[in-house]
Amino acid sequence: MDETSTLAKSYTEMTELLLPNDTNNLGRALGGAVLHWMDICGAIAGMRFSNRQVVTASMDHVDFIAPIEMGEVAVIEGYVFNVGNTSVDVKVHVSAENPRTDERRRTTTSYFTFVALDEEGTPASVPDLAAPTAEEESLRDDAIEGRREQLRSVAERYDL
Repeated sequence: MDETSTLAKSYTEMTELLLPNDTNNLGRALGGAVLHWMDICGAIAGMRFSNRQVVTASMDHVDFIAPIEMGEVAVIEGYVFNVGNTSVDVKVHVSAENPRTDERRRTTTSYFTFVALDEEGTPASVPDLAAPTAEEESLRDDAIEGRREQLRSVAERYDL
C-alpha cells in the first residue's frame, strides 16, 4: 500500500436526478434518500483514498437547509480531509441543481468517518493524507474548520 495518498485522489462527485420514488408527499427529496447518497459518496471517496473497502463508523450532525425538488439534480461531492490509523474523515456536501437554469444551491453538509478493512474484514491502516496543492490545502483546512464549527453549533444547542 502507498504510504501517502492525496485529497484529490479521493475526490468524488455523484449526481442523482430526483424522481418520485425518492420524494415525499410534497415532491421534495426524502431525507433518508439524501443520507443514503451521502453515505455512498463518502464511502467511494474513502475507498479511492485508501484502496481498501471501508465501512461507515459515524456521521456527524445533519441539517437540511434547503429542499431538493422533484426534477432537480442532487449533486453530492465528497473528499477525504483527515486520517487516523485505520480511519478516514470525509466531508460530504450536497447541492440542488436546476437543470433548466443551472442554478445551484447548498442543501446540506456533513462529515463522515469510515474505517478501512483488510481482506479478512478487520481494521487496516490507511495512507497519510497529502494536500500538495494550494487548492487541496484550502479544501482540507475548510473541512477541518467546518467540522469544528458544526460541532460547536450542535454543542451550543444542547448547552442548557
